[in-house]
Amino acid sequence: MNQKQVRRIINDLGHIRVSCSKEEKFTAEYLAEECKKMGIEAKVETFELPVSEITRAVLTADGKPFPCTGYQFGKNGSVDAPLLYVPRVDEINLAAAKGRVVLVDGWIRKPEYEKILKAGAVGLITYDGDVKWRDRDIDTKELRFSHEGLERLFGVNVNAKDAVKLVEMGSPKIHIEMDQKEGKADSYNAVATLPGTTDEWIVLSAHLDSRPTAPGVWDNLTGCLALLQTLEDLKKTAPNRFGVIALFCGSEERGLLGAKAFVKDHAEEIPKWMLNVNVDMIGSTMGVLKCMVNGTDSAAAWLKAYCNEVGYSVDVTQQVMSSDSTVFADKGVPALAFGNMAPRNQNAIHCRYDDGSTVFVPRILEHSAFISAMTCRLASSFRCPIERKIPKNIREELDKYLNIKKD
Repeated sequence: MNQKQVRRIINDLGHIRVSCSKEEKFTAEYLAEECKKMGIEAKVETFELPVSEITRAVLTADGKPFPCTGYQFGKNGSVDAPLLYVPRVDEINLAAAKGRVVLVDGWIRKPEYEKILKAGAVGLITYDGDVKWRDRDIDTKELRFSHEGLERLFGVNVNAKDAVKLVEMGSPKIHIEMDQKEGKADSYNAVATLPGTTDEWIVLSAHLDSRPTAPGVWDNLTGCLALLQTLEDLKKTAPNRFGVIALFCGSEERGLLGAKAFVKDHAEEIPKWMLNVNVDMIGSTMGVLKCMVNGTDSAAAWLKAYCNEVGYSVDVTQQVMSSDSTVFADKGVPALAFGNMAPRNQNAIHCRYDDGSTVFVPRILEHSAFISAMTCRLASSFRCPIERKIPKNIREELDKYLNIKKD
C-alpha cells in the first residue's frame, strides 16, 4: 500500500460506523472488496445481536435539566432519588448507596456493577468527554450485564463538564426517565482467507466498528489498514507454509462481540489456529508501538529478539490487551496484540477527535510494514516459534478481564 491508497481508504471509511448499522455493513463489504482486489478470497459473515433504540432519556437534578444519553438495555420508566458520588466503587463509598442514584468515575465493569446492585442503588450516572474540551458530546452506553440476567438499573451518561456540576451540587434530588425499544439486528465481520501449504493457520484481527460519537480513524481504521498491508505482502509469496485468516471484526466496541461470534461459528477450526496477531490503533503521530503478548515468556522473548534483529523498537510486555486478542487467547490461541499507545494529550479515542487529524500516514505505513514483515516471517516458518500455550499468569488475567468466575 502507498500513501495515496491509505488516504483514500481513510476518506472512504473515516466516519461513524456503530454496531448493527448500515455504515458498519458498508465498511465490512468495502474491506472484503479490497481483499478481493488483491486476488484474496473474502466474504462478509453476519451475526445477530440484541439492539436498543432510546426513545426518551431525561435527567434533572433539583429540577434543573442536564443533557444525557440513556443506557441501552437499562431500566425503563422513572425514578426519583438523591445523588451519591462514588469516586471508587468499594464497600466504603457504597455504604450509603441504598435508595440513591450513584455517579461513578470511569468505565463500569461487571464486578463494579454487581457491587452497586448489592449496595441497593436505584440508578447509575456515568460520564465521558473532558472538562478541557469545547464540545459537550455524550457517548451512548450499553448496560451489557443485563444480557447476562443481572437486574437492570436506571442509567444515563453525561458529559464530564456536567458531571462536575452534579457533584458540586452535593446531594441533589435526581429524576431519571427512560424509554427504549428493543429488538434484534445483524452485525458484520469481514473475513479474508489465504491458504498455506499446511492446514495450520495464523489469524489476523482488527475491529472495523466505532463508537457512536467517533469517526474511529485511529480506533480502529488504522488496524484494518495494517491487515490490508499484511495481506498484500503475504499474497506476493503465497502459498506460505501457514495459511492466514484476516478477520475484520464488527461490534468490538460492544464487548468484542464480532470476535466472539467468529470463534463460536468456527469452533471446530480452533485447534488449527496457531497464533493470533491483533492490531488495534497504530499510526498516531506520536507515541510508542506496543505489543502485549498473550502467551509464554518464550513468546515475548522471541518477539524481543526479532525486534533486535531488524532494528525496530517495540515495547513488548506479557499481558492482556482490551481488544479482540483476548477472545482468541481465551480459547488457547496465543496472541500478539499490537497498539500504538499515544500520550493522552496527543490523541483521543471514542470521541469526535478521533477523526484522522492525529494520525500520520507515514507512521501508519511504518507500523504496518513492521507488523507485516513479522507476520510474513511467521507464516513462512517451518514451525511457528510462538508456543501454542497460555501460561497461568495470562490465564488468570484473561479470567478477570472476561469476568470468568472459577468454582
